[in-house]
Amino acid sequence: LKHDRLAQLKGQSGFRFEKLDITDTNALSQLLAEVRPDRVLHLAAQAGVRHSIDHPMEYITANLVGFMNVLEACRHHSIGHLVYASSSAVYGNNPNTPFSEHDAVDHPLSIYAASKRANELMAHVYSHLHDLPTTGLRFFTVYGPWGRPDMAPVLFAKKIQAGSPISIFNFGHHRRDFTYIDDIVSGVVAVITGPKPRKSDQAQSAQDAAASDAPYRIYNIGNNQPIQLMEFLGELEACMGKTALLEMLPSQPGDVQDTWADCSDLERDFNYHPDTSLAEGMRSFVSWFKHYYSEMDKV
Repeated sequence: LKHDRLAQLKGQSGFRFEKLDITDTNALSQLLAEVRPDRVLHLAAQAGVRHSIDHPMEYITANLVGFMNVLEACRHHSIGHLVYASSSAVYGNNPNTPFSEHDAVDHPLSIYAASKRANELMAHVYSHLHDLPTTGLRFFTVYGPWGRPDMAPVLFAKKIQAGSPISIFNFGHHRRDFTYIDDIVSGVVAVITGPKPRKSDQAQSAQDAAASDAPYRIYNIGNNQPIQLMEFLGELEACMGKTALLEMLPSQPGDVQDTWADCSDLERDFNYHPDTSLAEGMRSFVSWFKHYYSEMDKV
C-alpha cells in the first residue's frame, strides 16, 4: 500500500522521496542540511491504540526517540515552523464533550496516547527553550481512500466482502468523530502554509492546557460531529451493497467511549471548515476500496 501511494506521487513537481529511519540521528540531520526546508511537516510515527498494548517499545522508539531527533534536527537547522501529528487519543475518557484543546489531558489510556501527549510536551520545551515554532494537530479518526488496512473502514469492508463476521466492540455503543481525509488534508495544508505560532502576552495557566507564552500551539482537527459506530457501519453496508455479519463484544483495553472534536480554534485561526458528509465520504472510500483490492487480487 505504501509503495502504491508513492507511485501516485511519482513525477510530481517538487516531490522527492528519501527512505530513512527517523531514529537515525545523522541521516535525519544530513537530510535537513541538504534540503534546507523552511518548514517541516512530521507525520512519521508508530500508530494504533491496540497494537501499543502488546508492542509498547515500538512506540517508545518511533514516537519518543524519533520525535526527539526531529526536534533536534529542526532546532539545529533553523526550521521556521514544525507541524506534527498528535492524536485525539490524548483525551482518554474525558467526560467533557466536545473535546477542547483547553482541557487537561493527563490520563491517557494507552502507550500510544501517552507517546502522543509526550510529543506535545517535548514540542513545548523546544518552543520555550529554543524559540522553535511548533504546532501539534490532534487528528480525529481519519477515513477515506488509501487508508491504513488495520483501521475499521478497510477491516470492515474486507469482512463484508468476504462474508466474515465483524467484531463490534463495546456492543456498538462507541461514537467517533469520523473525518474524511480531504478535510484533514485541507486543514493540514492551511496550517503548514499559514502563519506560524508567535510568542504571545498570554501567561501560562494551570487551568488552560492551550495557554503558553512560547511559539507553540495545539489544534483539534476533526469533523466536529460524532457518529455512532453502527451508523458508520450502516453507511458502509449500503455502499458495499451487502449486509455485515456482526459479533457483538465488550470493550477492549485502551478503547475510549466517544471522541468529539471542538474545532473552533482551528476554524478561528485558519478558517477550517470540514464539509464532507458521511454518505459522500463513504461512497468515495468504497469506490476506491473495490477498485484497489480487486486489482490486488489479480496480482
